[in-house]
Amino acid sequence: MYGHVEKLAQEIKKGAESVEGVEAKVFQVAETLPEEVLGKMHAPPKTDAPIITPNELTEADGLLFGFPTRFGMMPAQFKAFLDSTGGLWRTQALAGKPAGFFYSTSAQGSGQETTALTAITQLVHHGMIFVPIGYSFGAGMFEMEQVKGGSPYGAGTYAGDGSRQPSELELAQAFHQGKYFAGFAKKLKGSA
Repeated sequence: MYGHVEKLAQEIKKGAESVEGVEAKVFQVAETLPEEVLGKMHAPPKTDAPIITPNELTEADGLLFGFPTRFGMMPAQFKAFLDSTGGLWRTQALAGKPAGFFYSTSAQGSGQETTALTAITQLVHHGMIFVPIGYSFGAGMFEMEQVKGGSPYGAGTYAGDGSRQPSELELAQAFHQGKYFAGFAKKLKGSA
């Protein structure tokens, strides 16, 4: 809603495209809240990223899903999109594709890991391969001198009341996730 996930997505895209031969695209899901409600929430206009359709998921060699957290889970907008993938589920069109997550929460303890954990069920039903970053980000995973989002499940940021923007360290973790994930997806595709 406030652009935090978009900033992480752009950095993930840069990381993915740093892997030779990889092209990454950023999409958004359709908004489900009325304009009146968005106005009351002081939400800025949406980005110009195209709205994704379920069938476009089949065109990718791998998928990284990013979303803000709502009470420790993905928001309704993203859940509505995934609920529309029933046809893909029925044919297992996404089975074997690597996938992962990145996220934004309001504060520490606001569900960075539970958001990923509760989203994994979507991947399981589609037969997708969950690719976390683990501790591959190295020393950045153990940073204790500054507030930092993210976890072994994926890159993340803390938005606070919406005014805090992703830190350089959080953006570096997002870049790393994109590069790490793209390398995995490329290897998987090459072995098929």
